[in-house]
Amino acid sequence: MTKNGPAPYWNSYKAGIGLGLVLLAAFVIMGRGLGASGAMTRMASYAVHKTDAMIKGGTAAESKTIALKNKYMARYVGSSADPFDDFLVFLFLGAIVGGLISGASARRISFSVIKGPQSTTKRRLIFAFSGGLISAFGARLARGCTSGQALTGGATLALGSWLFMLACFAGGYAIAYFTRKEWI
Repeated sequence: MTKNGPAPYWNSYKAGIGLGLVLLAAFVIMGRGLGASGAMTRMASYAVHKTDAMIKGGTAAESKTIALKNKYMARYVGSSADPFDDFLVFLFLGAIVGGLISGASARRISFSVIKGPQSTTKRRLIFAFSGGLISAFGARLARGCTSGQALTGGATLALGSWLFMLACFAGGYAIAYFTRKEWI
């Protein structure tokens, strides 16, 4: 850590080895890999379930919520409406808390919008929000997020996961030409 500035970033090879060990531990201890979109879906379904029940009259209305009538959300609410019944929720929350602790200890927490000189803050936030929505929609269509596909699927040598990652990198390079003015 420098005297006045932020600490240097971790070595990417060491961080990659650490992530691989976390993935291995998840397979050994929990019997499944890593991913974040399932946790978000579980928490969102729970929120819809509880909010709808509260609007319709409380605990007595929990058997007739929109979440239970919707085939997609019912899988996440079903017999156990507790979102904390899945370790991925704890993984997701731990990643947020761990990121905050890591950023604070390295003096890297700041509130700013990083953008290129050709872009405005409003435009950058619109692009970021739109990209996040598209990515979240795609993750649910694919039945998993990029971390689940790349890390878990890649570790199990699933051909679809490797093709997915190649398509992500190819798509990123292809779209970079059209969005470069946001950064240059």
